[in-house]
Amino acid sequence: MQTQSRRWLGHGLYFVIMATLIAGVYFSGQKINYTWHWERLWPYVINTEPQDIIAQTDGTAVVNASGQLSITPDYGGAPQIVPDYDSLVARDGDLIFQGDTIARIEGWRFGPIAEGLWVTIEISFLALIFSILLGVIFGLMRVAHGQVWRNLAVTYVEVIRGTPLLVQIFIVYFFIGTVFDLDRFTAGVAALSIFTGAYVAEIVRGGIQSVPPGQMEAARSLGMNYAQAMTYVVMPQAIKRTLPSLAGQFINLIKDSSLVSVISITDLTKAGREVVSGSFAPFEVWFAVAALYLLVTGSLSWAIQRLEKRLAASD
Repeated sequence: MQTQSRRWLGHGLYFVIMATLIAGVYFSGQKINYTWHWERLWPYVINTEPQDIIAQTDGTAVVNASGQLSITPDYGGAPQIVPDYDSLVARDGDLIFQGDTIARIEGWRFGPIAEGLWVTIEISFLALIFSILLGVIFGLMRVAHGQVWRNLAVTYVEVIRGTPLLVQIFIVYFFIGTVFDLDRFTAGVAALSIFTGAYVAEIVRGGIQSVPPGQMEAARSLGMNYAQAMTYVVMPQAIKRTLPSLAGQFINLIKDSSLVSVISITDLTKAGREVVSGSFAPFEVWFAVAALYLLVTGSLSWAIQRLEKRLAASD
């Protein structure tokens, strides 16, 4: 009974602290005379306003029998074809000037913040997969018997961990990307994968070395070779021991992905900067961006916790 009372007391103190923090943010906004406009934010997440289709050149509107709209340029060239629309603004035979609205598309569509969130998820997921592959390979090289493999792995880990991620993104994009003709997205994934892979390699190395040596000896005595013993006996135990550390590193990967905006990848952070300049609601935008990052990292943390429980139950 006393334990339950303490638990409820703890919950109550938690809500008091959170309410105090929220009130602090609100009164801070009042102190700097900031007016909150959350309604400005939502069109940049999901936009339900009609989308205008703009004329690309001066010309004459032509609507054929099937209802397809096209603009015939005044000075020659290929006509602008508008195959899909929901409502017409221009009529057959109208004189059109460049920049005029000629048709509209109804319905909702994702705004720049939602599109930026998807790019962040995509680039983080791909980088996570490749960083695991690099981490496992170089982690195994760190504990290999061959000195050359250990030297190569140490060099990779120390060089990558000893230089800033921002510098590595610039090197991958401007140097390696130029040599191998990589686009921005691929260069961003490569830089994040290489950077995170070095940390994953050390986590894997620590997990392998934390498994008692007797496990390897017992597997070898049962007739397994080194690769089989590592695959079926040592690595499963090492993975269970390293899951919390790997979860923290993967969460850092998602947050570090915001740095790819420096090479003009429109991820969540870059989309946030662009929306701020158009909405004039900086606090609302950045609070929303932070909440979306928290949603992604929280989902990953929850998934890894579920995996930990499953692996623990399988023992």
